[in-house]
Amino acid sequence: MKKETTIRAEDTGPGRELTSEFISSINLALDQNKTNDAIGLVQSLHYADLADLLENLAHVRREELVEALRSDFDPNVLAELDETIRERVIDQLGISQIAEAVAGLETDDALEVVEELAADEQIEILESLPENERTLIEEGLSYPEDSAGRLMQREVVAVPQDWTVGQAIDYMRDTNDLPTDFFDIFLVDLSHSPVGTVPLSRVMRTNREVALIDVMRKHIKIVPVEMDQEEVAFLFRQRDLISAPVVDNNTRLVGVITVDDIVDVIHEEHEEDIMRLAGVGEEDDLYSAVIDTAKSRFIWLLIHLIAAILAAYVISFFASTMEEMIALAILMPIVAAMGGTASVQTLTVAVRAIAMKELTMSNAYRAIGKEVAVGILNGIIFATIIGTVAWIWFGSPALGGVIGLAIGLNLIVAGFVGSSLPIVLQRLGFDPAVSSSAFLTSITDIVGFYVFLGLAAALLL
Repeated sequence: MKKETTIRAEDTGPGRELTSEFISSINLALDQNKTNDAIGLVQSLHYADLADLLENLAHVRREELVEALRSDFDPNVLAELDETIRERVIDQLGISQIAEAVAGLETDDALEVVEELAADEQIEILESLPENERTLIEEGLSYPEDSAGRLMQREVVAVPQDWTVGQAIDYMRDTNDLPTDFFDIFLVDLSHSPVGTVPLSRVMRTNREVALIDVMRKHIKIVPVEMDQEEVAFLFRQRDLISAPVVDNNTRLVGVITVDDIVDVIHEEHEEDIMRLAGVGEEDDLYSAVIDTAKSRFIWLLIHLIAAILAAYVISFFASTMEEMIALAILMPIVAAMGGTASVQTLTVAVRAIAMKELTMSNAYRAIGKEVAVGILNGIIFATIIGTVAWIWFGSPALGGVIGLAIGLNLIVAGFVGSSLPIVLQRLGFDPAVSSSAFLTSITDIVGFYVFLGLAAALLL
């Protein structure tokens, strides 16, 4: 087993820090009841890698490893775990041990763990914490979900604006309750409102007698405590921020958000949009139970079933037309596939642009016009291709012309609806990522079938 301790993930490149060989060695040790060997293997892992390992293990093996690590369980692992796995680990360790773990975390990580617990469990943990830590977490829980208040770290380095560099350095050396890692010192006025920031690099490179106010960044971006975390992430991206002060309704400095928190937000928001575009709920992940996954997907499948029934209803109007010309039934899937693909392409671009604040009402008409133009261009090209194929296939130039025209019109409709529908839904207060796909599929299918079969009925029969 000693040889296996060298099998870690340094060789796997970016992304995954664990090799399949390493995970297999953990499983083997647990299968053979060699608990001490398993502990020895994971002791050198970073807590984020240990969280990944726990997520990769089967439920029984995960419980065995957590139990083996119980006495030395790193609290930081909890903040890195998937929510579903975290709940199971918390249930196994018990509230008393989780309370001890929460007490050892930074406030933003502690809040992330506590906020997912049931109300009675939250109360039990909070009552076990020292008063100052309990107060900070309770205040964090009082802020709206997914807000800057939930995201921020309460430990912040703030000093009076009239201090010198030397005073700031002495303060940081002599104070024990500062954050473990920080990037900026915030200068505050008498009302504790931030007036500027001084990066640590400037502090280290400046003489002690120089006033902090002379080397501070004056144009700082201040984050209101109730700002949505997606807005905060956009602010960090736009301004290339490393950290930003968070203020309450009285503009008092109450916390700081750092770039490592924003990386998590960007990942979370990206994952959320992707899941919603596919009609999958946020709670639907690799680790959720079968029944929970089925429930979360049911409503979206039902919506798409209703859309399909509407499309089938349109087709029923042309039943006699299809009976007289079987080629129409053969070619119909092409109309649906082309319209659906084009609409999803347009929708994806539009939803991404809205999420990135690139698509707004000020440039909406230009964006829609562009997508319509793309639809026209692709419509002409693919109408020519499919029209020629249908002509050769069925020996009917008229049929080729009908399906070519139907494809062309459907691509134009897909470009218009795919780009405008997310904008309209956002204006109405709906999440475009959630609501667009089902409506869009229904619209393109109905329009495509109606145009294709209607033209066939009018021109071919």
